Amino acid sequence: MNEDHPSPQPARSWLERIGQLVSGEPRNIDELLEELRSAQANGLMSNDTLSMVEGAIEVADLQVSDVIIPRSKMVSLPAEAPTAEIVRRVIESGHSRYPVHGEDPDEIIGILLAKDLLKCFAEGAGLPCNIRALLRPTVLIPETKRLNILLKEFRLSRNHMALVVDEYGGIAGLITIEDVLEQIVGEIDDEHDEEDPARKKQIVPQPDGAFLVSAQTPISYFNERLGSEFADDEFDTIGGMITSEIGHLAEPGEELVMGGFHFRVTKADDRRVLQFAVRVHDA
Repeated sequence: MNEDHPSPQPARSWLERIGQLVSGEPRNIDELLEELRSAQANGLMSNDTLSMVEGAIEVADLQVSDVIIPRSKMVSLPAEAPTAEIVRRVIESGHSRYPVHGEDPDEIIGILLAKDLLKCFAEGAGLPCNIRALLRPTVLIPETKRLNILLKEFRLSRNHMALVVDEYGGIAGLITIEDVLEQIVGEIDDEHDEEDPARKKQIVPQPDGAFLVSAQTPISYFNERLGSEFADDEFDTIGGMITSEIGHLAEPGEELVMGGFHFRVTKADDRRVLQFAVRVHDA
């Protein structure tokens, strides 16, 4: 006997699943974001998920020029420098990729990967290393390229860095795949960032006894600095935790008492909270 069985439903994309979370029929991006924020406020998605969706939407409107690392902050290496000098600069900066230039600093001849330099030492052949032989091709892109297109190109080509040229053909700076991803998921810290003294700027003591705290401060670091005991199993950052507790995208001036601390929003944009003023709450 033949029995009719329903055909299995095709897997839904993440966008289709998100579509079920919204109650209306958004007609533009602003209305879509409003629906998503309403869904987050109703507990249908976490604040961190909302931030990533908002970041993914915003990336389509951003250009390379919006997140470029300017020429003045680039760490580049001279191809003809002694190997010991190049190794010293690599260790001091802690990056994984470096533009390499010829005699003219404006002449970028390739990209050096720190792992290729390490491999040269590990193989022990032909030391000192022939830096030019280790270089990878340079990818040049215009300042006006959109980030969503660049991210796709990074993924397809497996390149992680591109040099940015201005309208005159000069090097304006560089951009990495990490810079693009941070627009979606927020700041990405690595081991080098953890050891960077700049981390201390996330929590800055004030003369009145309060602290200015970046919303991107990891909960674990906040606990370490201020002696709190906030759980970090659901949220990674102070911003995510406090925004979830408030229940909506907070505006400057909004306040919350939680875990023995008084939080007041001091900076925020149309996507997320940026900074809090924090002090011990006097019961």
